[in-house]
Order: sequence, then structure tokens, then C-alpha cells
Amino acid sequence: MDSELPLLTATEPQVASDPPLFNPRQGRKTHPAFNALLRLVLYIALVWVLWTIKNVFLELLFRGSHAASSPLIIFIEELLGFAVVYGAAVILSRIEHRPVGTYGLPLSGNWVTRFGQGCLFGLCEISALIGLIALFGGYTFGSPAIHDVAILRWAVEWAVIFLTVGLFEEFAFRGYALYTLARSVSFWPAAILLALYFGFEHSHNPGESLAGEAGVALIALLFAFTLRRTGTLWLAVGWHAAFDFGETFLYSVPDSGAIFPGHLSNASLHGPTWLTGGATGPEGSIFSFAVMGALAIFFHFLYPPRPLLLPPASAPQFALDQK
Repeated sequence: MDSELPLLTATEPQVASDPPLFNPRQGRKTHPAFNALLRLVLYIALVWVLWTIKNVFLELLFRGSHAASSPLIIFIEELLGFAVVYGAAVILSRIEHRPVGTYGLPLSGNWVTRFGQGCLFGLCEISALIGLIALFGGYTFGSPAIHDVAILRWAVEWAVIFLTVGLFEEFAFRGYALYTLARSVSFWPAAILLALYFGFEHSHNPGESLAGEAGVALIALLFAFTLRRTGTLWLAVGWHAAFDFGETFLYSVPDSGAIFPGHLSNASLHGPTWLTGGATGPEGSIFSFAVMGALAIFFHFLYPPRPLLLPPASAPQFALDQK
């Protein structure tokens, strides 16, 4: 079905054990799990330093600006956020003597196809979710909010913005951090820990709810599942970007509690919170969990586990243990 590499074990001969970050006594070995945690700590420290520099830069760039939710500021913040988490991984890839594509975003193989498949999944998810809410009388499309060339302009702007959002959030929570933590505690415990943290991070969004946070954590696990089966984050990036695009622009509803300008229509959600998600938006609807469950089952059969075939030593891979 594709030419991408299957997931390998953490001890495959093509990927050597992580060399220790420091070894004060020659010949003394550190436990691989402990060594992986040290690398994760170093990664977090690098991200913190780069993130602080980014914040200072943004403060100087947007000093006195009150348009904190403007599309331009969102784009710049997300783009720089991705540059921070990816840049830190580039530095660590040099230390670990691995291609940076090992951590989930290889620019080889059929990554464009994977991204396109993810976009299709994302649009299907948000369309099915809105359709179910509308079926029970909870969604009205409303009158057009923008017209003519403004439709194309905002569509392009939000597509680009949500591409950066997908890149940033997927790599931040399922890129180097997941790769390295999984080498210490195995894949699914690492994925669960990072998914819980992903949900917690969304709790800071205005209008977010416990149901919305739970939905965010579950979609994080579903994205980790796509990584597990495909060996790449590109499908999750496309899925993430397309879902947010559909939510904000196409169907013009709150996205994790936030309503942005430049949406297609004056849509409205009306009815009980369990149906519409309330201020959180469709992500807090009970149907969100049903749609995610159905897509997880569909994805399971569409992308079955593959045998562990060993690729060339130079090929990028998301090498994780199979525990």
C-alpha cells in the first residue's frame, strides 16, 4: 500500500544504542532508559532557552499591539513555535548522529501522500461531527460572512495558519519528545503521558471544558496511533490542520473555545452542551468521541500492522520498541 518504513524495535542493528551524554569513568555504561531520559531533559532545556528567545522577540515585534488573536500574529507565533521545537531536535540529531527525519517528519518517501491522506481524514472528521450535530438540530450554517475574493483570501490564510499549527503541535508532542521518551518507557506509556499533557495545555484556552480537554487528549492518542502505523507524523499533521481549518473556516464554529475572524458563515450552535459542546465548540460534543472512535476503527483496518522488515541503515525511521 505504501513504500514507507515499518516501525522497528529500539534495538535494531541499524540504529545504535544512544551514546551517553557524559561518561566520567571510561568503560562505565549508563542504562539506555536513563540515557534517553537525559536526552529528553536536554531537549526540554534547549526548547526552554529557544522559547524564551522567541518570546522576547515577539514582545519586541508586537509591543503595544492588542490584536493578540489576529491571523498574522497566530501564524508568526505558531511558525516560531515550530522552529523552536524542530530546531532543538536538529541540534540533538547532531549529537545522536541520526537524520532529523527520524523524529517523525522525513522529507523522503511518500510524505506528500501521507499529508494528503491526513487532510482527507481531518475534513471527514469535522464534516461528520458537524453533520451529526446538525442532524439533531444543534447547528445552523447561517448567512455568508464573507464574499467574493475574500473567501479565497481567508481560505488560503487559514490553510497556511493551520498547517503551521499542525506542524508545531504534532512535532512538539509527538516528535522528538515521544521518540525519546518511548525509548525509555516504551511507546504507549509515553504516548499516554504526552496526550494527557496535550489536553492539559488546552485547558488554558478560554471557553475550554473538561469534555473538550478529554477530546483533545483522545485525539492526541489517535494521532499517536497514526504515527505508530505509518512511521511518520505527516498524516497526523494533515489531519490536525484540516480539522482545525474545517472547524474555524468552513463550518465557522468555536475551535477549542476560540472564535476567530475570517470565517465563511455566521453559523450558530444551539441546543444542550452535550450536543454542541457549548462554548468549547464541537470538540466538546458527545458526538466528537463517537466520530473519533469510528475513525480509529477505520484507520486500524486501513493501515494494518506491518512485518518488521529491516531497511537500509541510512534510511530515516521512527524507531520505537514494540512493547
